[in-house]
Amino acid sequence: MRRRVRTALAGVLLAASAASAIAQGYEGEGEADPKNNIAYDGRFTFARIKYHREPSGWNQGRPDIKWDHDYPRAEINFTRILEELTTLRPFTGGSNIFTLDDPELTRYPLAYMAEPGFWTLTDEEAAGLRAYLLKGGFIIFDDFAGPQWLHFETQMRRVLPEARLVLLDASHPIFDAFYRIEALEFRSAYGNLRPLFYGIFEDNDPSRRLLAIINYNNDIAEYWEFSGSGYYPVSLSNEAYKLGINYVIYGMTR
Repeated sequence: MRRRVRTALAGVLLAASAASAIAQGYEGEGEADPKNNIAYDGRFTFARIKYHREPSGWNQGRPDIKWDHDYPRAEINFTRILEELTTLRPFTGGSNIFTLDDPELTRYPLAYMAEPGFWTLTDEEAAGLRAYLLKGGFIIFDDFAGPQWLHFETQMRRVLPEARLVLLDASHPIFDAFYRIEALEFRSAYGNLRPLFYGIFEDNDPSRRLLAIINYNNDIAEYWEFSGSGYYPVSLSNEAYKLGINYVIYGMTR
C-alpha cells in the first residue's frame, strides 16, 4: 500500500515539476557543442552521444543532424525531475556531449543517443562503445522507428558482433528500478506504431547486467522536451519520465 501511495504522489510531482521546469526557462540552452561541456565533478551529468551526420534539412531552426534532437530542453527538464524525485543531485543545466571514442566518456556511467536509425560510426567509435559497455557503461537508444531498425542493428553489430537484441517485457528489473511499471503499453510519439523495448545483455545472458536499453518505435525525450507546454497530455510526459528515471537508477546501481 505504501508503495502505491508513493507512486501516486510521485505522479503528481512529475506533472508539477514538469510545469515548473518550463516556467523557469532554459538558461542552459545553446549550441550542441562538446566545447560547452562542464568539467567532471562527480555529479550525475546527462551524457549525450554525438556522431557524424551531414545535415538533412532543418530541425527547430537549426541544421538537422539527428543526434541533437530534443536538445537541450529534454535533458534540462529530465534532470530537474530527477533532482526533485530522487536522491541524486544532478547537473541540471543541460548535458555533456561526447563522441564514442572520447576517453572522457568513461567517467559517465550512463549515456544517451538520439536517432540511432541514422547513426554512423568509425572503427574507433565502435571500439570505444564496446569498451564502454563491457567496462560497466549503460546506454539508452531513443527516437527511431520503422525500417530505421535495420540500420541501427547493422551499426550495433559492428560494436558487439555476437550480441542478441532481446525483446523485454515488464518483468525485467529495469521497469521496477524506481517506479513499478506494470505494463509496457505506451502511446508512441510516432503515432500508431507500437513501442517496443529491447535490451542487450552481458554475455547474452538475460540474468546478467543489461548493457543497453533500446526504445524502438518511440521517442521518450520528445515527451521530456515538451512536458508542461501543453503540446502533449501530462499523462504521456509522466510515463516518459518514469521510464527515464528507471533507466538512470538501473544504470547507476548495476
